[in-house]
Amino acid sequence: MTAARDAAIGAEGLVRDFPAVRAVDGIDLAVERGQVFGFLGANGSGKTTTIRMLTTLLRPTAGRGYVDGLDVQREASEVRRRIGVALQEAGLDDLQTGRELLALQGRLHGVRRGEIAARVDELLAIVDLEDAADRRIGTYSGGMQRRLDLASALVHRPGIVFLDEPTTGLDPISRDAVWRYVEQLNRDEGVTFFLTTQYLEEADRLADEVAIIDAGRIVAQGSPADLKATIGADVVTIHVDADDGAGIARALLRIEELDGLEEVRTLDDAIVVYITDGSRAIARLVTVVQESGLDVREVTLAQPTLDDVFLRATGRHLEVDAEAPSPGAGEEEAR
Repeated sequence: MTAARDAAIGAEGLVRDFPAVRAVDGIDLAVERGQVFGFLGANGSGKTTTIRMLTTLLRPTAGRGYVDGLDVQREASEVRRRIGVALQEAGLDDLQTGRELLALQGRLHGVRRGEIAARVDELLAIVDLEDAADRRIGTYSGGMQRRLDLASALVHRPGIVFLDEPTTGLDPISRDAVWRYVEQLNRDEGVTFFLTTQYLEEADRLADEVAIIDAGRIVAQGSPADLKATIGADVVTIHVDADDGAGIARALLRIEELDGLEEVRTLDDAIVVYITDGSRAIARLVTVVQESGLDVREVTLAQPTLDDVFLRATGRHLEVDAEAPSPGAGEEEAR
């Protein structure tokens, strides 16, 4: 058995083409049981297309996907019985109450009739919706609906749960609540989570392992700590007058001569310098930039973050789109 097939969630050369774009371009994955796996990328990177293939909702153009040792194409029905899924387009019925929705999901997933009521009460307590259980879903806030959607994905006690950008568009308090539920379920019940996200903080807090996807390909992968360690330097960001291209070019040439330099690049109005012992180097860097004829507007010194990892892997910062559209019924965008 291959590593991908032996894993909780696996992929071998997974590809998905649409008429105008290759949305997923040869992804390999092996997510261990009991992990929270973060799939981090911008809108249009291929995250949602990947999760839809792994949850049997979209056929791959090429390659294989596996869940709990099952082929997602050849054994799709059994895969669906074993997983929980909460996609961005939740599809909740506004006229049902939260309790009614969870009870219906329990029946659809084959939960024994005598166990449904207790399971619904248990889930409502986990996601802190007991007081709203008998209200219509149409009266719920966005955060409450996302928590209910998470509970719906868990009603049949799946060991593997897929969450597609579960906190996009939520306020910080609601986002933190969803994070706490994921942590609790992973810790107390050993649930494996495959979580797509465009939030660096979400990946850093929740994920045991993170894969960064860009243009349909995985460009970096590892634990958050290991990924940040690959930067191997402090990060000094110097904001300057971006209109002075000649001055920036002069500054880059001089910075490249400094001891301890790992990498230097420009980004918008900033010169971003990866350098060892940044606290000692910062004064020299500012002097070099000023002597190159540039006005220094702001200087920051920081330890490497996942944003720095993303920048190095993709050449840009991760821009968050809080109102990302869901794919339509026709050609799905490369997400």
